[in-house]
Amino acid sequence: MGAWTIEAMRESDWPAVSRIYRQGIDTGDATFETAVPEWPEWDSAHLLHSRIVARDGEQAGGWAALSPVSRRAVYSGVAEVSIYIAEEHRGQGLGRLLLAALVKESEAHGIWTLQAGIFVENRASCVLHEKAGFRQVGRRERIGQRDGRRRDTVLMERRSEVVGL
Repeated sequence: MGAWTIEAMRESDWPAVSRIYRQGIDTGDATFETAVPEWPEWDSAHLLHSRIVARDGEQAGGWAALSPVSRRAVYSGVAEVSIYIAEEHRGQGLGRLLLAALVKESEAHGIWTLQAGIFVENRASCVLHEKAGFRQVGRRERIGQRDGRRRDTVLMERRSEVVGL
């Protein structure tokens, strides 16, 4: 693995972030989305904190960010995880590094529960989340449609051991 550093995502990272996101979309097993949004749309859908990029020099190898699960105040400490790794860096431990950093960053901002909805076929993502302390809390059958096919997702969550106790 390269000399990765984890840094806060900047708007200037969007070309690299969107390229990596596109690679994830193209797998067909990373998201229900089929198109990469423009920066303003992506920016407004994600929390302002807990947006990180893994860099090796100027190269971005992956990114992670949080989005709110609800606008209701009672859920202000709950967020949904997005994590994407560039094709050329998958399977090398970068996902573990990014997800661990995202957990730490989220806790620094008062997030007590992280959740992830993962296609059941995406075993690598399920294993990654399990290694980061997530547990499967359910399976959502035919919850959404992608490319004309209804898909199941596994709902995983991680409760903080330091926030909200």
